[in-house]
Amino acid sequence: MESLEPNKKHYLSWPVIALIDFVTIISFENIFYPFQNQGLSVVISWIFLLFAYVIPYALISSQMSLTFDNQAGGLASWVRHSSNDTLGYWTSWMYWVQSVPYIVDVSNSVIVSFSWMFLGNNTLDKRMSTFWFGILTFAIILIFILLENVIKNSLEILSLIGGGAMFIMSALFVLLAGYAVLHGHHIATQPFNWGAFKPNFSLKYFSTTGLLIFAMSGAELAAPYVVQMRDPKHEFPKAMWLLAIMTGFLTIFGTLALAMFFNANHIPHDFKMNGPYYAFQLLGNSLGVGKLLMYIFAVVQAIFMMAQLAVLLDASSRVFAGDVADKFMPKWLTKKNKNGRPVHSYTMTTGLSLFLLLLTGTLPNINTIYNWLLNINGIISPYKTCWVFFAFVAMRMHQDKFHSDYTFIKNKTGALIVGGWCLAFTFICATLGFIPQEAKFGTGAFNHQLLLNFITVIVLFGLGFVMPWLRKREQRREGMELN
Repeated sequence: MESLEPNKKHYLSWPVIALIDFVTIISFENIFYPFQNQGLSVVISWIFLLFAYVIPYALISSQMSLTFDNQAGGLASWVRHSSNDTLGYWTSWMYWVQSVPYIVDVSNSVIVSFSWMFLGNNTLDKRMSTFWFGILTFAIILIFILLENVIKNSLEILSLIGGGAMFIMSALFVLLAGYAVLHGHHIATQPFNWGAFKPNFSLKYFSTTGLLIFAMSGAELAAPYVVQMRDPKHEFPKAMWLLAIMTGFLTIFGTLALAMFFNANHIPHDFKMNGPYYAFQLLGNSLGVGKLLMYIFAVVQAIFMMAQLAVLLDASSRVFAGDVADKFMPKWLTKKNKNGRPVHSYTMTTGLSLFLLLLTGTLPNINTIYNWLLNINGIISPYKTCWVFFAFVAMRMHQDKFHSDYTFIKNKTGALIVGGWCLAFTFICATLGFIPQEAKFGTGAFNHQLLLNFITVIVLFGLGFVMPWLRKREQRREGMELN
């Protein structure tokens, strides 16, 4: 009889929630740019971050999600209800706007994956101008915004296929790399000893750590889906633990596998853009199957990146329009269509994506565009993540006012220390991220990228001051119409 109920609620299981979040947090390609920036020592960074940052982050997100499980705005709701409406608004704005560079970056990755599928090599940069690269990126964003509003359950379907396939491919790479080494493959990174793992604590090292935070952050994106779980009290923490385990496995063992095929001391200049395809091509050659693994990965990468687009457009827009005080946000921006989608926030996403694409048009080639967008994400995304820990600290300071079915660190002082550490660490790494990473200090390219970094952050965050002003004008017009 239950199967005949027309309005029976559709629940999401905890593995699905973990995969939805995994899609937004990290992919196989996310281990490549830290490897290029920090070499083999990044393994120590990943291990440190896993235990000192990722696991606390995931469990903090569990407590916050279950404390505010009846709120539609996710992180914005956490901050709003643990502090005040103004900070809640700024959280929603920063959370939404930080997704725009990532959306553009992911759209770029979709193009790169299709280029490897059809060309079978790294010649995209030579075959396509930056203008057409920007046009195609913009077209992909528009297409996915339309798909979000047309295909029912597209988010869940893409996440299951993309997230599952990517984790399988990543695990397969690690296992096959180990197999190849055991059967005579020469380790590319030499010397491969304990000394090679020792971090070089320089300004460059710390300025690139923001990208590691960007690569591992996003656990709070699952918060709006708590209400879609059958037993969130027990299932949501399981999802966060699975998320942390998958993230740790991919970052640590994936980096070790990279060292088998790439010399950490001499990495190709386009490693961040084309490195994953080089990796599977080299692995395939080592195993005697040619480019087969590379082509399989290109297909999986395309599906995975499209899943990321679907999740990002859906979750970030829900945060933006889900729980924002009436006095801050214009009504036209939070208006929803018959499917419950905040359609005008999609319009804003499109406009700001176009702004970023115009900025990237000033850069010399596709590889530079790809790297710069990654660096921008390493600034803006950690600043957004600061609000997760701010909300946790604010909530635990007044924990008697709140109830949660799950508590991360029952001791109040211990919880505040851990939350404060994560907040300070994230803010410092985000600020150091302004330093351009691919250009030498004092060169024209360095100054150009530094200027673009400041322009981007000022425009994206600065627009947040405009929305309350527009809302006040809207309220004045409403008052005049009533009179």
